[in-house]
Amino acid sequence: MSLLLLLYGAGSSLVLAWAAHRLARAPRDVPTWAVTGLVACWAAAYPFGLAADRNEVFLGLAPMTSRLLQHLLALSAVNCMVYFYFFSALEPARARRRAAWYGLALLAAVTVLTAAVAATPDGVRTRDHTVTGVAVFFVTADLYLAAGFALGWVWTRRLARDAAPRSARGLRITSVGMAAVVAANALFVPAVLMRWAGGERAPDSLDTAGAAETTLGWFGAVFLLLPGIALILVGITYPAAATRLTALRVWWRHLRAYRGLEPLWTALHRHLPEDASHRPPARSRRDALSPRGVHRRYHRRVVECRDGLARVGLRLAAPDTDGGGTGEPAGAAPEEPARRLREALRAHAEGRPVSASAVLVAVPDEGGPDAEVRRMVALSRALRSR
Repeated sequence: MSLLLLLYGAGSSLVLAWAAHRLARAPRDVPTWAVTGLVACWAAAYPFGLAADRNEVFLGLAPMTSRLLQHLLALSAVNCMVYFYFFSALEPARARRRAAWYGLALLAAVTVLTAAVAATPDGVRTRDHTVTGVAVFFVTADLYLAAGFALGWVWTRRLARDAAPRSARGLRITSVGMAAVVAANALFVPAVLMRWAGGERAPDSLDTAGAAETTLGWFGAVFLLLPGIALILVGITYPAAATRLTALRVWWRHLRAYRGLEPLWTALHRHLPEDASHRPPARSRRDALSPRGVHRRYHRRVVECRDGLARVGLRLAAPDTDGGGTGEPAGAAPEEPARRLREALRAHAEGRPVSASAVLVAVPDEGGPDAEVRRMVALSRALRSR
């Protein structure tokens, strides 16, 4: 389970960086503050929990004090999650009232946890559930976490019904993670009570660090708690990640098309230099590969190629699907259009009118601009192959 804890800490830190970036762009948005607080509390709780599991002194704090700080941050994270739903779905005044009541519940839980730590003798292992103070500490924390995530599950499912498809998918992933956390805490409470009542510890072959020291608690931690937290983090970041992935696919398609159009653009620009858009060159490679730079160059090259084809007297006609008519048959190879383009460019350079046989089939009627670009890229490749 040490590997899972390490992945949990690394994942929380990465998501925290993403949340901080989002907060910097919307500093007055209360739900964004709540999400950032949720992830920040989880990330900050990680080192304290790790030190407490190892019964080590951390930042001059005794292990049981580190355990207390870990759970104070974990319970605060639950409150941040609940506040996110309140301020996302309710009117501001009503959301503030509910947040105040839930803040009082957090204060009551923190009071019980602090009293339990104060009643625990020095030198006791932070996971020794045979000690009454430790058992009370964990039962209180697990009940609070179970109640908070159960409430979050209800709100998540409710918001997912009315959300946009991408956001709804992220909310559903989050709800699965919340259900797993609720189930894990539901197992932890009886596991702690069993150990306090004298139940057997889990076998030494099981790494029980971070879980109730019974087989039941180990099962809940490994198969429910940590995967549930991971799913929550994935669900929180899913909409933004999916948007970035879509933007990356568009960037890659435009970059490939921009490079694929180079032979056609070069041939047209050589004969029609007056049609080129004169802009200052990119100042760095980073600008040349940035999304904005790639999209700008792509659209400019597409427009220049289209205008160049029109200027030499060629038209973008629809292919004849049955092979008849004046156009080329559907699916025809681009070598013939490439030959006609060269004839049209020579005729334009010599001042001769373009003959009727030089009509260029470059784009189908249906498919929109993307289909037109694909045909021009195919034509450009045919020019390069010659």
